[in-house]
Amino acid sequence: MPDQNYLELSRRSLLISSAATVAVTGAAARGALAQSAVGMNELSTSITLSVNGVQREIEIDNRTTLLDTLREHLHLTGTKKGCDHGQCGACTVMVNGERINSCLTLAVMHQGDKITTIEGLGQPGKLHPMQAAFIKHDGFQCGYCTPGQICSSVAVLEEIKANIPSHVTEDLTQPAKLTPAEVRERMSGNICRCGAYSNIVDAISEVGGIKA
Repeated sequence: MPDQNYLELSRRSLLISSAATVAVTGAAARGALAQSAVGMNELSTSITLSVNGVQREIEIDNRTTLLDTLREHLHLTGTKKGCDHGQCGACTVMVNGERINSCLTLAVMHQGDKITTIEGLGQPGKLHPMQAAFIKHDGFQCGYCTPGQICSSVAVLEEIKANIPSHVTEDLTQPAKLTPAEVRERMSGNICRCGAYSNIVDAISEVGGIKA
């Protein structure tokens, strides 16, 4: 028969060791949480963006796209999230005058950049000429892709003015010409499920001064 004192000692040792284990585990967990909090701080950055002519300062997770920053943090929901893979063009905005797919770039990459969204082009009662032309020519139907289409259209005309060639530019030794073929090629990255392509070309042609 086992010694009673030995059993009591063993039971006491077990309780002590268990309590010590719980204490150590708790301390380790608190340390891990503290380290995690520090790590989260390291994952965020304070940036300044010029959005539609207004300086905006924001603390943002380094992994946040420019699209999500505009929509979720600055509440500029005119820019749409379509495919979220850079294939549909619904998220097109202009950065320093050049159009980009905002779903494919991180906000922290644009410190100090000038960003123009559809809200910055025009407002009710004071529309941008391209917005007015889209309305005139019925360049949209459901309207979901329209903000990206309009931002891209404005940038297309600027690209041609800057003599930036496209895949259909016939003579690279000559200034780029504003033609329906150039417009169609340059707008091919903006997809419209409603099929208003011909009307969109008509709207851009009018603003750009292309004669029918």
